[in-house]
Amino acid sequence: MVQQLTLSELNEQIKGALLDAFPGAVWVVAEVSELKENRSGHCYLELVEKQGSDIVARSRATIWSYSYRMLKPYFETTTGQLFTQGIKVLVQATVEFHPAYGMSLNIKDIDPTYTVGDMALQRKEIIERLQKEGVFEMNKELDLPLVPQKIAVISSATAAGYQDFMNQLESNEYGFVFYTKLFEAYMQGAEAVPSIIHALERIFQYEDFFDAVVIIRGGGATADLSSFDSYDLAINITQFPLPVITGIGHEKDDTIIDLVAHTRLKTPTAVAEFLLNGMERFYSHLLEIENGVVNYTRDVLDTQKSRLERMVENLSYSVSAFIQQKQRGITKAGNQLQRNVSTYSYKKQDELGKVKHRIDSELSVWFVETKNHINRQRRVLKRVAGEAILKKKGELQHVQDLLISETQKQLFKERERIKLNENTVRLLNPENVLKRGFTLTLKEGKIIKSVNDLQAGEELTTRFADGQVESKITKKSKNGN
Repeated sequence: MVQQLTLSELNEQIKGALLDAFPGAVWVVAEVSELKENRSGHCYLELVEKQGSDIVARSRATIWSYSYRMLKPYFETTTGQLFTQGIKVLVQATVEFHPAYGMSLNIKDIDPTYTVGDMALQRKEIIERLQKEGVFEMNKELDLPLVPQKIAVISSATAAGYQDFMNQLESNEYGFVFYTKLFEAYMQGAEAVPSIIHALERIFQYEDFFDAVVIIRGGGATADLSSFDSYDLAINITQFPLPVITGIGHEKDDTIIDLVAHTRLKTPTAVAEFLLNGMERFYSHLLEIENGVVNYTRDVLDTQKSRLERMVENLSYSVSAFIQQKQRGITKAGNQLQRNVSTYSYKKQDELGKVKHRIDSELSVWFVETKNHINRQRRVLKRVAGEAILKKKGELQHVQDLLISETQKQLFKERERIKLNENTVRLLNPENVLKRGFTLTLKEGKIIKSVNDLQAGEELTTRFADGQVESKITKKSKNGN
């Protein structure tokens, strides 16, 4: 007859066989797939062995509270890694078998040096994998905007590092304005990696709005940094379409996401300083451009003014020379006319004298008529000469008046153009715009151009030439309503 065993008898035999096979503790290499702590301080684990992505072995394990209180801090201090799921460990354990609950391992000790080596190997493999896939430098190759002002922040709202980052940005001495949006995520523990990836996915929906992504974490234990050596998180950062800046708050070592990020900084405060320094450099550059424009405009105005002064001087000299030349010509013509008239008169007088001698014997009446006739001819000649001189002087005066009028018109046009250029430069100065009574109305640091951009209850900042005021909208209406 075939031997029959009850299940409890079979389990007791298995227990005995295991005790015979493993009378003492053994060292076992495994990966922690699950880890739970109960209220009593006991730790319950599930250990697995994988080949690729397939699980080829699985076993329950227990660390009783009196051992767990010593082993956990020792492991985390030595490795700088949280004792949590997903890590490989070398544990010393006794093999136990309970007839009702099956086989389990009772962990007595953990060798942290094995985990340190495995972590270093995993880190190296992740870096080599990213480099082999050609994505390691992808985020660094993105162009960071000259003045990144719209920042997507991934952090915990209660983290001290996040508060330091915001205080540094908002209280800067220059009054620079940044738009920041917090996308909350866990920054430590098993949920950190999926939480940060989910935050990146939400930011991706607003890719065209933001200039850069900042991942910051302040304080905390070194062991909490293991989440930032994740391949899944690193591959998401390398292929993210916006530059990623990290400030994880670890002074000694770089995590993998530090290595693949566009810019790596030590702390959240250092990230804020990086953004402020970029803004300050751009502001200084703008001031240099403004000074250059003002100086160039001043030089152009001075050059044009000097050019006009030379033109006026040359024109005045040309007019004076022209008038003097015409005056000399008229004077010469008048003198020549007077000489000709005198010569003609003298000649006629001589002829008349000769005639007088020849006709002295003729009647006195004829002599008087002839003398009167000569006098009339003399007056006619003098009148003709006078009219000719007056006509020439009138023409000269007309030319002189025309030249003076055109010169004055040209000078007036150039003066008006200079004044217009000076007024244009002065009016374009933002400070003068404000001094004339105009104001700038801003909402959350952005200039408001339309009533459609505002809603009742929103807060506004109104900037004047001598300061600014804060106000709240109680009512809005459009023109014509």
